[in-house]
Amino acid sequence: PLEYYYYPEDSSKVVPTYSYSKRMFDFLEYEIGVPYPWQNYKQVPVRDFLYAGMENTTLTIFSEAFVVDSLGFVDRNYVNVNAHELAHQWFGNLVTETEGTHHWLHEGFATYYALLAERELFGEDYYYWKLLQSAEQLKALSEQGKGQSLLDPGASSLTFYEKGAWALHILKELIGEVAFKNAVTAYLNNHRYENVTTEDFLREVRKAAVTDIASWEADWLRQTAFQSEQAYASLMKSDFVRAYFEAKALRLQPFSEKEGALRDLLLNGNEYTGQEAVYQLAEVPMKKAIPLYQLALESEHLLVRQAVAESIPEIPNALKTGIEGMLEDGSYVSRELALSRLWEQFPNDRKRYLEATKYMEGFQNKNLKLLWLALAISSEAYGATANEIFVSELKTYASERFSFEVRQLAFDYLIRLQILDDEVMAHLINGSVHHYWRFRDVARQVLDEMWKVESFKTRLIEVLETVPEEERRYLRTKIESE
Repeated sequence: PLEYYYYPEDSSKVVPTYSYSKRMFDFLEYEIGVPYPWQNYKQVPVRDFLYAGMENTTLTIFSEAFVVDSLGFVDRNYVNVNAHELAHQWFGNLVTETEGTHHWLHEGFATYYALLAERELFGEDYYYWKLLQSAEQLKALSEQGKGQSLLDPGASSLTFYEKGAWALHILKELIGEVAFKNAVTAYLNNHRYENVTTEDFLREVRKAAVTDIASWEADWLRQTAFQSEQAYASLMKSDFVRAYFEAKALRLQPFSEKEGALRDLLLNGNEYTGQEAVYQLAEVPMKKAIPLYQLALESEHLLVRQAVAESIPEIPNALKTGIEGMLEDGSYVSRELALSRLWEQFPNDRKRYLEATKYMEGFQNKNLKLLWLALAISSEAYGATANEIFVSELKTYASERFSFEVRQLAFDYLIRLQILDDEVMAHLINGSVHHYWRFRDVARQVLDEMWKVESFKTRLIEVLETVPEEERRYLRTKIESE
């Protein structure tokens, strides 16, 4: 049985959140060549979870930030995390590393098989785009002298996850798809319910492959530097990657020579080459760029339209209607970008933009709702009485009633608006002892700044005996550190 859990109030989000789950399950069983090894499989969203997901045997728990409706799915979905944690049921749970030296056997494999699942769902171009993105990250890290061996137990997540996936991608190309699949199947079957080392996997590869893998072992397992030449040679086998590099190469040409090529990318390219075309317009005089920006805003590709709203230095009147159209885009990211840019640039139309978006919530972190409140408060478009209600609502979202994702965004807006009264201070003190360290550190950093202001410092000392014990202990450490 495949069981999908959800909060009752999220019943309308079940289908988009768990999209493709069964299809990925069936694909991974086929691709790995070993039937799912447990009796059932359950997935549960968790509030204030520390990570994207966790692969408990037969049970994936994941951050409720991935619980989305159909609009949210376009920008931020659970598909990759879903596939990654599911792949761990084989790589990590069926076979388990003996120690951290072999951690890539968990994370590299799960990352790679999640990529394969996404290729099955979204196509070759998407697969190679993801590989290209991770290759550029790994190359940059390596060029900074921070490359790490896959067998380094202290390596970073980027190494274990992304470099591990790249190692498997290159290995499959080296020994062939059939030999690779046979090796993986034998590795899992021969070591099921056991602890494994990298050598256990390599032994099966050597049995299955005709090609010698000694150089691959040296380059991809032991070498700290990322093998970018091999990676880019592999990427160039993709028609899409070649087209993308050709598009990037246009950056070296003056606009007069590349205008036709950029137009063609916007009319006939995909979302990634179209996005690249938009970014190249940033250095072009606006009068010349407007026709191409208009084409981009008419594109069917979300990323292309978003690139306009992200990168355009100032919205000319000729593009105003196109950006306004993004307020109704099938994307929360598009709507947020458009609302913030339009509100900033066209003060006479602020009330109209706020009216058009007043009932939008956005993602689980309420990104659109909180942005709307902050803009409404800043513009005072609805009058003093309404403003007080909006301020009160914004402060409520900073309270422990909400998840840390909502609270952190609310704090961000409250700080920008300089709304730092006793209520906000109480929410910050509460946040300073939150179990999620990233959120806790944000709250503490703000309190540290408040501590430098004598009036705030006095008030913090005054409330010391009124707050719960854990919060009191933290405040005492600040007092005693003086």
